[in-house]
Amino acid sequence: MDGLVFDIQRFSIHDGPGIRTTVFFQGCNLRCFWCHNPESQPLSPRVQFFPDKCIVCAACVEHCPHHAHLMVDGRHIYVRDRCQTCGACVEQCFAQALIIKAKKMTVEQVMADVERDQAYYVNSHGGVTFSGGEPTLQAQFLLELLRASKERGFHTAVDTAANVPWRTLEQLIPTTDLFLVDLKAFDEEKHRAGTGVSNRRILENIRRLGQGSATVWIRVPVVPGYNDDAAELGKMAAFLADLPAVRKVELLPFHHLGASKYESLGLDYPSRGLKPPGEEAMASFATIFARCGLPVAGT
Repeated sequence: MDGLVFDIQRFSIHDGPGIRTTVFFQGCNLRCFWCHNPESQPLSPRVQFFPDKCIVCAACVEHCPHHAHLMVDGRHIYVRDRCQTCGACVEQCFAQALIIKAKKMTVEQVMADVERDQAYYVNSHGGVTFSGGEPTLQAQFLLELLRASKERGFHTAVDTAANVPWRTLEQLIPTTDLFLVDLKAFDEEKHRAGTGVSNRRILENIRRLGQGSATVWIRVPVVPGYNDDAAELGKMAAFLADLPAVRKVELLPFHHLGASKYESLGLDYPSRGLKPPGEEAMASFATIFARCGLPVAGT
């Protein structure tokens, strides 16, 4: 069994309790305009080009069989329409101006990476988190990894937007200690405008998880001009307050850390003009959830 993974991050402290290893799956079925991992969205690998790292050695021009790389007046021009993502240029780019993040990995290969830090999991009450992209889009691969993790005694977490059929999430419950579920917006039209999809299935899945036996943390990305108003956040809080399995709400302030990734993929950066929320604003948003009896983190 293998799957497509775009990153494995060790010593993660923001994706569940304790020190963790976070495995990022390739592919997502939402298109959040503020996404800080746009390279994770396609269901297949993509070449990223970082011009500031290019040393203009022309090795990519020589080795690309599809003529996707040109040298014009001493400048490297990457013609994306010609690229077939064969990886020949990446293999020759020692400056790492050209990279392909996603790669196929077997369950055994992923677990070999996860096992490297098992002593830290024990000492910090940490474990392994499967994130993305959207890990549930590779449901069987995810399930096999969860089973392998539990066999080794690791605490497991799944970070998901929950935009999948309920049966996909339901089969994960026996081997998942913690669900980290994203809630982008409560209003359906607002959610569709920000992510490209309805949130009806997402809210129903959160309701089912929240009324069940699984432990659930809700993660709310606070995006200026989108969901950072008291009315919208209040609707989220009221909805979550009735779900006993929801043990925590994490408010995640918008940031610009992924901006360079858009350029590397040849994409426009739609969040360029947004200003991250300040500490005072985040504290006021936390109060909205706290008033509904919900423990809040991230302020």
